[in-house]
Amino acid sequence: MMKISDLNINYFGSKVAENMVLQKIQTIKKEIDNLKFFLIIAGTNTSQIEGISAAGIDSESRKITALADAEFLLFGPKKDNLYKLPLLPAGVTPALISNVCANLLGIKSIVIPLGVHEKPYFRHLNIEENTCRPAKCILSGKSMTKKRVLNLYERGFSIGKSTNQPIFLSESVPGGTTTAQAVMEAFGLKVSNLVGSSMLNPPRQLKKEIISLSILKAKLKENFDSIDVIAALGDPFQAFSMGLLIGAREENKTVILSGGSQMIALVFLALEYLKYTNKQNFVENIFLITTDWLVRDSSLNNLLLLIAKKHNVNLFGFSSGLNFRSSNFKELRDYEFGYVKEGVGAGGMSFLAYLKGFSYEKIVSQCELNLRKMRELKKNS
Repeated sequence: MMKISDLNINYFGSKVAENMVLQKIQTIKKEIDNLKFFLIIAGTNTSQIEGISAAGIDSESRKITALADAEFLLFGPKKDNLYKLPLLPAGVTPALISNVCANLLGIKSIVIPLGVHEKPYFRHLNIEENTCRPAKCILSGKSMTKKRVLNLYERGFSIGKSTNQPIFLSESVPGGTTTAQAVMEAFGLKVSNLVGSSMLNPPRQLKKEIISLSILKAKLKENFDSIDVIAALGDPFQAFSMGLLIGAREENKTVILSGGSQMIALVFLALEYLKYTNKQNFVENIFLITTDWLVRDSSLNNLLLLIAKKHNVNLFGFSSGLNFRSSNFKELRDYEFGYVKEGVGAGGMSFLAYLKGFSYEKIVSQCELNLRKMRELKKNS
């Protein structure tokens, strides 16, 4: 990982000269005011496996996590919030960080629900006729029909291609790191020790066993492609977002992927799907941006390098310098101990807010203010 001179941010990914990294930061900085922000909230019944996800204290609460995250991102802490944020084993939703930074930047994300458990009451972009169908658990070997995956891909491709702005993509998908690992391992990559989790101690052995069984159950035929793999082992976020990414890059638009292993899996699926040999032009202005908490060990960097090597491309990643070490709030300090780490675009949003001139101290103080409001609302409810 490279500490950028005079900037409180880190670069990770393919080894390139520092001046090229600085050029990439300037590219991102120039695009901030023109970005189109998308939050994809998606459902997979893989999240219902006990012990697989910390995006909610139990399987029932995980059914509304993505809806609650989107509501909080859009409106912040309010008395009349319909979706109560589920209790977490520790920490607090990263939507808290994203809401603060979205307000500082003066932006509203376009929410796209895909397979969540109910239709959101708030404004959203409807992609499917029935938004309330989560993908099946990957243990079925048939997460979605190929028809549904192709439809989601084509809708994403169309939006990516026709949008005349650079794109910022974020997600809330409980169980999503498991489906991310599954689709990469289906192509033969050994990534079980490289894919993270919202948990303090990722359930690597549990995931490994579930994914091995799921790949066997999928019975993928010879010459399968990314569409086949997503249909067997993936989730709606991957199907739609792969189309969005490919469509946007066909028109040479900058794409910021705000997240960790789920976003790396997305790039990998797109690279596998593309038929041309030289794929460097495709990845040139794709930027992975995440939190410092997610890159404190080398696993995410190693995962990005593995994908880059397989496809002979340079891949670029940045991490925000946001930290909660000095916070008086335990829920925020929990991030420093490895809980939650990332989600709902927290890394990318805080990175952009910092590039726009807002100090990390300002972001922390606003997060504390939001948390104080949350405590008051809970006390008075």
